[in-house]
Amino acid sequence: MLKLLARRMRFGKSPANRCLAMLAIAAVLAAPGLAPTGVSPAFAQGAGPASVADLAERLLGSVVNISTSQKVKVKRPQMPIPKVPEGSPFQEFFDDLFPRDDNGDDEGATRNRQSLGSGFVVSEDGLIVTNNHVISDADEIIANFADGTKLVAELIGTDPKTDIAVLRVKPAGKLTAVPLGNSEKSRIGDWVMAIGNPFGLGGSVSMGIVSQIGRDINSGPYDNYIQTDAAINRGNSGGPLFNMAGEVIGINTAIISPSGGSIGIGFAIPSNLAKPVVDQLVEFGETRRGWLGVQIQLVSDEIAESLGLDAARGALVGDVFSDGPADQAGIESGDVILSFDGKAVDVMRDLPRIVADTPVGKEVDVVVFRKGNNETLRVTVGRLEEGEKAIDASGSKEDEPSADKEADAPILGMTLQELTDELRDAEAVSQEVKGVYILDVADGTSAADKGVEAGDIIVEVNQEAVKTPGDVSARVAELAGGGRKNALLMISNKEGNIRFVVVRIEE
Repeated sequence: MLKLLARRMRFGKSPANRCLAMLAIAAVLAAPGLAPTGVSPAFAQGAGPASVADLAERLLGSVVNISTSQKVKVKRPQMPIPKVPEGSPFQEFFDDLFPRDDNGDDEGATRNRQSLGSGFVVSEDGLIVTNNHVISDADEIIANFADGTKLVAELIGTDPKTDIAVLRVKPAGKLTAVPLGNSEKSRIGDWVMAIGNPFGLGGSVSMGIVSQIGRDINSGPYDNYIQTDAAINRGNSGGPLFNMAGEVIGINTAIISPSGGSIGIGFAIPSNLAKPVVDQLVEFGETRRGWLGVQIQLVSDEIAESLGLDAARGALVGDVFSDGPADQAGIESGDVILSFDGKAVDVMRDLPRIVADTPVGKEVDVVVFRKGNNETLRVTVGRLEEGEKAIDASGSKEDEPSADKEADAPILGMTLQELTDELRDAEAVSQEVKGVYILDVADGTSAADKGVEAGDIIVEVNQEAVKTPGDVSARVAELAGGGRKNALLMISNKEGNIRFVVVRIEE
């Protein structure tokens, strides 16, 4: 049809016929599902906005440049400080080059160090959100607004774990505030806009898409970043990442860049992670996170197979802090936590975020996989900040003595010995550690490959406690007799830090 109309438009005998042909072609192209070959209707409808000028104009007033100053000690030159004649025109130059303190002494002289970042207004009365690393150790914080206004900012609270800080300014009138949106609704490919202060160039706008969600860049316990290719550079830290509705779905905080400039890989803290932190900092001046009181590790395919778990999922409990919420609820080392408060724990790093977001004092159901079965335990969530203080202040406990015994024959490539009082004292093993001492690990064995070293202690073999080399040998023989190819070992170091390793059972 299009070819026929084009022919009539080109070779029509009258201008009127050619005009009618042109209108017919336009109507055909506009019809649903009749886009030209090679251009999908979805692309035509989902293409980026022709302009984001209106959106940028509406949002620019909510974004601030954060400038900080900090007094730092100046390293003294290893040479005598030159003196200039009184009244010399070069006096100011020498004062800058060789600063002195308020008493005129060159010892302990300080100089102001300036830094720049970004932030955004979340309430009309003056609350501003930024990154903790933007204002860390600052002596003075200034918020610079798009209209040229400069206001001194008061620090309300910080959270280094998520790199979030909340400031307050006292404006003469109402400020332009922006809402924190729902980052869970963000999808890979959604358009996003970053506004900030890169390299001191305030009010810079860049566009991109959501490149990925749920990124873990090993910067903290709650990593769950939004990755974007919108240009983010030094100075953008603490600035907002907007969706096309003008809602903040992320706080720009980090980039990957060999050169220091944007290469299209930037990371933003999701708004759903930031919102409860901001609320707590505003209300209490500090965070109040939930705490379970366990050390956890990844459930690998080998560990899942050793435990009889159907798939590698959940969080494997290593150590349980004495008298903590998990200990009081009956959670044990070797348990695999599958869900917490009705939320599935698909991978290990899900658990810290879920627990942290749970209100302190709430009673929740925790489903654990233990010795082939699922069990549901009731846990009263503690407060992380108090738990950390208790861990720092905790001491070791006395352990009961055990009989002396010579080292037995190697098992799984390891030379083992019962952990006697004499051996414990000689090797400085914590009194709370129980198990079988490893004297030596043969090179090239599965245990050596998994990082097991002389001085480690075997606490359990496939969730069965062991006290002597004979216990280890009997448990391994039992596993081998049952056709198992691997043994799951709970390993402790001398200080009592626990981890799990899977060691191959040699035929």
